[in-house]
Amino acid sequence: MKNPRETAWRVFASELNSAEYEIKAEEEKKPSYQLSRLGAIINRVLVAGVLTEKENVNTETEPMWKGRIIDPTGGSFYINVGKYQPEAAASMTDLEVPCLIAVVGKVKSYTTDEGRTWVSVRPERVVQIDDATRDEWLLDAAKSTWKRLVDMKKAMKQEDRSVDGLMASGLSEISARGISLAIEQYGMPDSSAHLKAIQSALRSLLPDKNIDLGLPEELADAPEEVEFDQGTPGEDSDDKEAIILQLLEDLDVDNKGAPRDQLEEQAAAKGISPMELEEISSSLMDKGLVYEPNLRYLKRI
Repeated sequence: MKNPRETAWRVFASELNSAEYEIKAEEEKKPSYQLSRLGAIINRVLVAGVLTEKENVNTETEPMWKGRIIDPTGGSFYINVGKYQPEAAASMTDLEVPCLIAVVGKVKSYTTDEGRTWVSVRPERVVQIDDATRDEWLLDAAKSTWKRLVDMKKAMKQEDRSVDGLMASGLSEISARGISLAIEQYGMPDSSAHLKAIQSALRSLLPDKNIDLGLPEELADAPEEVEFDQGTPGEDSDDKEAIILQLLEDLDVDNKGAPRDQLEEQAAAKGISPMELEEISSSLMDKGLVYEPNLRYLKRI
């Protein structure tokens, strides 16, 4: 059985593009990570937005796609799809610009001779989505960014900003590791850009784009808690996990696992969006109930 895959972080483009520091793999075949300025240790992301540009920079028989996705806050994600991502490449071929898409993929960075670091996403899957699915991602990314901001604010108040010191203050191990290293590598973050991204995201979900959301302009003024609409209750989440587990059994006709494309189609017919499916799949893998034989299949244990 393969090792469980990394969590797909929900980040806005502004946070991902400024994640210049690479945490290199210590062992062969182990993943590397990009460290965001808010302490996210990122190997994989789930991003969504409008595909505004795509270009095949190779041949028709072996396409290599470059693309640009604008997220609802105005930032840009850059994607590169090559021969080692055949399903994503096939999806890119069929897409017509502009269109709404969601992308799950691994982050990569490249540093120029001048010292400029570019962060891009190498998609594992590319899915065309509707407005409702984009809005779902937008709210998830806003919640996730806000939590990192609040954790960073808590860390800034501590005299001991080591991993152990931050864990003693109540942060989880993963948050403490990321934030401690982020402060060491970047110094204190400029919180205003991240707060503006959250405000822009939330305003785009409202009919009145100019409404005052009551969020602060600086991290120091931020409250410890802000109530976001939590949406679907936990019982419904459990029901959807049960649906996916049943679909995995039904679609596994040759003991290879359930084909991803069929699973997405059947899940959509039951009201589960591609991003919900990604979230449920990650949850089930974390619980040790399913695994990925490869990127094209998901199999129940």
